Amino acid sequence: MLCRRFRVWLWIALALSGGVAPAADDRWSSAPAKPAGDVVLRVVSVEDENPVAAGKAAAEALKRAMGHSPLKAVVVSECFEDQENKELLLKGITSVLPRQIVVGGATYGSFTQAGCTDYDSVCLLGIGGEGLSVSAALETEMGTAKLSFDDHQAEIRRRLHVAGKQLADKLPRTEEDRLVILIADAHSPKNQSLVEGLQQVMGKTFPLTGGCANKNAGQTFVYFDGKARPDSAVALVLAGDFRVALAGRQANENDAVIATAKQGAEEALAKTDGQPFAVLAFNCAGRRSKLKKYEDELAAMQAAIGKEMPLFGCYCAGEMGPVDVAEKGEALSGGAGWHVMYTVLSK
Repeated sequence: MLCRRFRVWLWIALALSGGVAPAADDRWSSAPAKPAGDVVLRVVSVEDENPVAAGKAAAEALKRAMGHSPLKAVVVSECFEDQENKELLLKGITSVLPRQIVVGGATYGSFTQAGCTDYDSVCLLGIGGEGLSVSAALETEMGTAKLSFDDHQAEIRRRLHVAGKQLADKLPRTEEDRLVILIADAHSPKNQSLVEGLQQVMGKTFPLTGGCANKNAGQTFVYFDGKARPDSAVALVLAGDFRVALAGRQANENDAVIATAKQGAEEALAKTDGQPFAVLAFNCAGRRSKLKKYEDELAAMQAAIGKEMPLFGCYCAGEMGPVDVAEKGEALSGGAGWHVMYTVLSK
């Protein structure tokens, strides 16, 4: 917990800096949550071969969607080829939105209530409202991007345990913390070790979800401070007057992918305490590759959550959340592949 004097200084600094606390290059915090304030999540998606135009259009659409609710963080899921186009996309986004609050990762595409996308597309999740606060941290040079899991398993585990712990140590903690979102260049099965590193600090039962960046050569970027970072991980802590419920499902065959998409969403909804208002779904690109029609999995999700609730979904190279196995152990979340990981937020 922050001491009273530091909290007063922090609030003054936030007011002077436009809502983001001055901090080191690898961490920042938004304005504190206000009791009984609103919590708003909005999702927009744009397809355009021009990355600057796509980024700008998505950012402008997100501003409109947020209305008068103060924007605390923006999570990017994008599928443009090559670093140059990715940086142009970020340029478009940050020409409209504050660079400091833009985080995310390179994915294999996204899905929202409006449909599924892949190449030349960007999806933005806006996180805001006076009843919510966000803290973010970055860990760079984790040292595992060029290591093969088959040949360097023990070294990967050691390095990612260290990286995960260091990342979690950078995040300030409060009694109102509700969820960690982890986005990393640590494709499955590496992601399990990174989760274990965070859990050394956060605890094994603290709600955690997220996804891993595209693992194809030249695409493995995560985003922090509006910049592309390889061999890195980003974590967000969401805090405030809301609740979260998580569920994960695994499958690798067309009919099973569709069935588990609905089952996982139904389980997460059944666990909610209050009125659901948004859904996050970090999904495996491998699951999508087994579908005859991409839209079938989305339709199964909508059968459970409806077609109106904001849905932020992305296709990843490994997911973090409740692992769908018989022996789950004491940890709520783990790192895995072939999963869709749901988080339902409710008030």
